[in-house]
Amino acid sequence: MRTGQDLPPHLLDATMFWNPSGGVHRYLCAKRRWLRQNTNWRHTVASPMQDEVSTLRLPSLPLPGSRGDYRFPWPRRRLAQMLSDSRPSVIESADPYRLAWAVLDAARELGIGSVAFCHSNLAQMARLGAGPLLGSPASAAARRYAVRLYRQFDLVLAPSRAMVAHLHDWGVLSAVHQPLGVDTSVFHPTRRSMAWRASLGLPPSARLLIYVGRFAPEKHLSTLVDAVNLLDARHWLIALGSGPTPPSGPRVRVLPPCRNAVDVATALASCDVFVHAGRQETFGLSAIEALACGLPVVAQGCEGLAELVDDRVGQRVMKTGARDFADAITDVFESDRDALTVAARQRAEESDWSRVLPQLRARYERLMRGERQGEVCDVA
Repeated sequence: MRTGQDLPPHLLDATMFWNPSGGVHRYLCAKRRWLRQNTNWRHTVASPMQDEVSTLRLPSLPLPGSRGDYRFPWPRRRLAQMLSDSRPSVIESADPYRLAWAVLDAARELGIGSVAFCHSNLAQMARLGAGPLLGSPASAAARRYAVRLYRQFDLVLAPSRAMVAHLHDWGVLSAVHQPLGVDTSVFHPTRRSMAWRASLGLPPSARLLIYVGRFAPEKHLSTLVDAVNLLDARHWLIALGSGPTPPSGPRVRVLPPCRNAVDVATALASCDVFVHAGRQETFGLSAIEALACGLPVVAQGCEGLAELVDDRVGQRVMKTGARDFADAITDVFESDRDALTVAARQRAEESDWSRVLPQLRARYERLMRGERQGEVCDVA
C-alpha cells in the first residue's frame, strides 16, 4: 500500500448521507475540524451535494421519497474514477450502497486501504421497510448483501458493540468497535437559552421533550407523539430535523434542521428531556449530544442507545409502547434533576471527540502501514 511518506496523508470520506440533520454529516464535520486543528492531514469529503465541507461533488440521481434530503450517487465507474483522481492515502465509505462499491474500486486501483463505517443495520432496516409479511426474507437478503460487501473492505468499523456483535454473527469477523463522539465545548449546559424557549410561544411551565435527527420510519416518531398525548398538557414534543415522516400532533412543534452545531446545542440545552424511540440505532449521536448539554435521555433500551443510556442519566425503555415511554418520561421528571445532569455531562465527557478521534487516526495509520487490525486494537 502507498504510505504517502513523501506527502501529508490524504483521507477521503465518501457518503451519500449528506444532510445537516444526519449523524454522518456531524461525524464527518467533527473529523474534518479535528484533523485541521491537530494534524497536517488533507481531508476530502465526497458526496452528491457540495458545500463548505463537502469538496468533491459526485454525480447522482434524486432519491425517491427523501424529499430532496438525499441523492443516490451514480454511475459506479464514474464515481470510482472521481475518487481515484483525488489520490487519497486512505478512503472511507459511510454508506453501504452503490458508492461503497465505487470506493472499493478506487482503493484497488490506487493500492490503498479501504474502510467501511457501518452507520446503519441493513438487516433491521430491510425488515422494517418490507413489513410483517416480507420482513424476514428481506432481512436475510440484506444480511447476505452486507456480508458480501463488508468482507471486501480492509477495515470495518462499527460505532457500538451491539453492531459489532451483529456483524460478527453475520460473518464479518474483521469488524471492530470505533465509537463516535461529541464536542463537549459546543454541546454544553450553558447553551440553555430562555429566549429560545420563549420563541416557541409556549407557556413558561411547558415541559419540552426534544428529538433531533431524521424524520424516518425507523425512528418511530409516532410512538413519541402518542406518548406526549398520554401525558398532561404541560408536555410538548419538539422535533428538530427533516425527512419523509415528520411527526404531527396537537402538542408537537416541528422545527427545521439547524445549520450549525451551536444552534443544535442551544435547542438541546434549552429543553428538558431528550427522547428517542429508534430501535436500531447503531450509536445515537444526538443522544450523546443531549447528554453533553446536561439533558437526561429517555430512549429505547436496545442497540447502541442501550450503551449510552441507563438510570444514572435517564431511562431505558425496554418495551416499545407509548405508555412505556410516557411512564419513563414521568419518572425522569420526578427524579433528582441535578444528579441526572451531572451524570449526563460526565458520560459525554468520556466520549469527547478529542479522545475518540486520535484513536480513529491511529487506525488509519495502521491501515496505511499495512498492519492487521482486530479487537486486540479495540477502543475501550
